[in-house]
Amino acid sequence: QQAASPRTDIRDCSADPPYLPPTATNTTARLAALRDAMRAHSVHAYIVPSTDAHMSEYIAERDSRLGWLTGFTGSAGTVVVTLDRAALWTDSRYWTQAERQLDCNWELQRTTWIKSIGQWILEWVPTGGNVSLDPFLFSIDTWNSYSQALQGSGRALVPIETNLVDQVWGDQRPPPASSKIYSLPAEFTGSSWQEKVSGIRQQMEEHTRSPTALLLSGLEETAWLFNLRGDDIPYNPVFYSYTLLTSTNISLFVDEGRLTAEARQSLRAGCPGPLCVELHNYSQARAHLQRYAQGNVTVWLGTEYTTYGLYGVIPQEKLLEDSYSPVMLAKAVKNSKEQELLRAAHVRDAVAVIQYLLWLEQTVPQGQVDEFLGARHIDALRWSVPPHPGRGGGAQGARDPPRISLSLPLLPSRAQQHSRGPSFESISASG
Repeated sequence: QQAASPRTDIRDCSADPPYLPPTATNTTARLAALRDAMRAHSVHAYIVPSTDAHMSEYIAERDSRLGWLTGFTGSAGTVVVTLDRAALWTDSRYWTQAERQLDCNWELQRTTWIKSIGQWILEWVPTGGNVSLDPFLFSIDTWNSYSQALQGSGRALVPIETNLVDQVWGDQRPPPASSKIYSLPAEFTGSSWQEKVSGIRQQMEEHTRSPTALLLSGLEETAWLFNLRGDDIPYNPVFYSYTLLTSTNISLFVDEGRLTAEARQSLRAGCPGPLCVELHNYSQARAHLQRYAQGNVTVWLGTEYTTYGLYGVIPQEKLLEDSYSPVMLAKAVKNSKEQELLRAAHVRDAVAVIQYLLWLEQTVPQGQVDEFLGARHIDALRWSVPPHPGRGGGAQGARDPPRISLSLPLLPSRAQQHSRGPSFESISASG
């Protein structure tokens, strides 16, 4: 019996020289550039998360700072870089993937607890050292957890608004989204955005704290409230935005030039007046909020989706905090039209799955179908991207259904109506 051969698909940093599989990324130059930036800002440890400024579950390539710095492409993780060490924390779904993608500059920590990250920082950052992060990439609760982990240790938690990874990523960083932001047709919503705004304002009036404004940071919150959709994040029909809603004003912070004429007309139809949406540049959200918070106001927000960078400009006594905003809660309750559409969508999807299972029965015995081709085929059975005023022009704006090229008998099929693609990349496996 032959001895099992050593695995060649994962790194071996104990070998001399260290062994790296072809899937690993060389991060030596990137880390050196980041450490130069850290020294320039008197930073002894820098924390990099895997999220964006809206605490999105999925992120755009432009926001994949952790991925660019490490080569690790898993969806969850945290990185800490000191002047001579670097470590990645991730959960058990990604341990093997991390060993395939990291080079030997990185330690893999098989946990996600902030307490564990804090202990590692205390071990490798000297007393008096500065631990820094971008306050616009961490939720209020996560900031507080790091602050608590370092409390009384002699290490300071210092926010730096210049993102150091972006600084060293430079012009290699993917450009901002440019595809159109479009209105969802009325037949898909069951409620106009004006009705939704009026309902949220009623909740504000009836609240015991009488908030004067509601801040929305979650991308799906603004998309739902205004019945707008975009393509800024793969598999997610959202766009980068913030909303500040008061009893008399609506401020939407967005790249105005990306709105379709129809979307702009919908938002501006009630101008001037309390149902007029004032459009501001996306980058102005923080400064606008800071000015607003100087008045006699109370700002209502959901802590799960608000970053410490925004939260920090509102005086504590002017805050009304809940885990989730009233918009997130209202969005979760589907009206009768939405329920009807959900049921119809499941029927259409069932048709695609039945077509797929029949296709598998015919083609698998021929031995020419693997999991990847199977995933491509079921995507093609589901997906239709009809001409739409919101599509075209941007990198992700004009997507075609996936095409497969198999010399196999394909069943007659038509992509399902209204499908705009999967909600995440198909996970396809057998055996």
